[in-house]
Amino acid sequence: MALVELSVVEQRYRAVLEVQAGMSVTEVAARFGVSRQSVHAWLVRYRESGLAGLMDRSHRPISCPHQLPGEVEVLVCELRRKHPRWGPVRLVHEIGRLGVVPVPSRMGVYRALVRHGLIEPRKRRGRREFVRWERDAPMALWQMDIVGGVFLADGTECKVVTGVDDHSRFCVIASVVPRATGRAVCLAFAAALRKFGVPGEVLTDNGKQFTDRFGRGGEVLFDRICRDNAIVHRLTQPRSPTTTGKVERFHQTLRRELLDEGVPFADVAAAQAAMDAWVSDYNTLRPHQSLGMACPADRFDTTHTRGEQELLPLRLPAAVRLAAVPQPRVQAPEPAQPEPTTGDEAAPKVVAPWTGGAVEFDRVVPPAGNMWVAGKQFWLGPARAGVRVTFWADTDVIHLSAGGTRIKSIRSHLSSADLAALAAHGGRQAGPPPLAKAADKAADKVAVEVDRTVNRTGSVGLGGRLVLAADILAGRRVGIRIEERTLMFFDPDTRELLRTRPNPFTAEQVQNLQGVRPAGPPPHTSSAPVTVQRRASATGVIVVCGQKVSVGRLHAGQIATVQVTDTTLTIELAGDDTRTVRRTTTTPVRNIKADRPRKAGQIV
Repeated sequence: MALVELSVVEQRYRAVLEVQAGMSVTEVAARFGVSRQSVHAWLVRYRESGLAGLMDRSHRPISCPHQLPGEVEVLVCELRRKHPRWGPVRLVHEIGRLGVVPVPSRMGVYRALVRHGLIEPRKRRGRREFVRWERDAPMALWQMDIVGGVFLADGTECKVVTGVDDHSRFCVIASVVPRATGRAVCLAFAAALRKFGVPGEVLTDNGKQFTDRFGRGGEVLFDRICRDNAIVHRLTQPRSPTTTGKVERFHQTLRRELLDEGVPFADVAAAQAAMDAWVSDYNTLRPHQSLGMACPADRFDTTHTRGEQELLPLRLPAAVRLAAVPQPRVQAPEPAQPEPTTGDEAAPKVVAPWTGGAVEFDRVVPPAGNMWVAGKQFWLGPARAGVRVTFWADTDVIHLSAGGTRIKSIRSHLSSADLAALAAHGGRQAGPPPLAKAADKAADKVAVEVDRTVNRTGSVGLGGRLVLAADILAGRRVGIRIEERTLMFFDPDTRELLRTRPNPFTAEQVQNLQGVRPAGPPPHTSSAPVTVQRRASATGVIVVCGQKVSVGRLHAGQIATVQVTDTTLTIELAGDDTRTVRRTTTTPVRNIKADRPRKAGQIV
């Protein structure tokens, strides 16, 4: 390039010398193949600067009206580094609030961010056309939904009942609940009605907490609250999340600004406190792009009421009304001393206080037949609705009995602290378990064993039929202890209990099984933890035995080693990061290895 530039300067210098020697400008221009104006310019530049004036000059304009001033560009970059989630529109708004005049354009801010490598330039995509709509005034329509992702320190996941005003995007409901039951949703809805008033309409999806549209067609508690308060309850079409797009967009903001960056909360109260603080900033301080960078509180005005309907008192069902009002604690009367009785009168039954060990307590089966007791679901079926069930529980097993007959027995998920809490809320000292010892001995006498190999589907062949053992036991030789009602799969060498299944065979069929032999001692459970591997999702969540545990976005995509016991999950992460959380499920381990990562563009 330097040689080419010197050659150009030399040609210009020769042209200048020829003009100075007496040749006309027209002749020199024709000889060098340039215009007469170029030759005149060379002469002027040579007289002013000598030979250096004949070199090429920059064609850059002296000023560029659309380029940001240097101090404004520095301000843009500093704001972006401090708030990485702010885009060009938000940055323009914040710069205007700082009093910068003139306010830079959105594209000017975008080009500045690209120049400094703070954002990656993207190819513009074709815009999808949606039918956009909005109510003309606040309190005309609320959009409601439920979102998860609120993790506690013990590994449990809570839900958030959310609601936004359609006109102003004002958040009217943000209630953290341990479980998103219909009752919890209605309590949050009732609290919002007391605080803000009654809206004209409510738009929800087809969740069972909001409607029984795809069930038996009855009226759920949420529908009754709407009917009693003259609220029109509108439902979306199935698989149409864009209909409730405003509350779904609110969920995205909630995850990005609070849930993704927040550490697991200590308890539900701490999560609700953080949620309330964030919602206050969202409603009053955070500008909303769809509102012309106004805050939702600027457009939310409850004086835009529904006319005479607002004068009606709020009507709530008794179940919601009484649950929202704290009931006074009544001092329990001292137990009356029993009067002396004769031998003909029956002695009163005295319930012993709980002093440790097993606990007994009673519960009534709800109409749905699905009971939630001590943090676990117990399915008994609608046929037993209204039946009083007695729970016998310790740290090893839970027995359910009704009318003196045992219904089922499952492995216990309770700790000593859980038993103490149950005893303090109506529990009592338990007697012997509802399993007759004579029946157990009789079962031991008729118990037999066989050996089988588990096939690749996790099943074994017994009596001409396939019996499910477990997928994790595929290809393994196991012993099967056959009792009157139970099949116990165990390791033939160590007699360690692996799985328990119900016995589908009669006593006659058992005796005809191939390779049957008298049973040895009952198998024993292993106290050693089970080691499994799990891959953290893009949101930093792993799932072990049906329990979700948040390990943080920092570990997204990494492999975590988990030591699984009956009561705890010990998670080992990269960088010597080890965490121990309480196990809240009784689901057995089915997968040892982590899932393989999904390839880019793979369709599953």
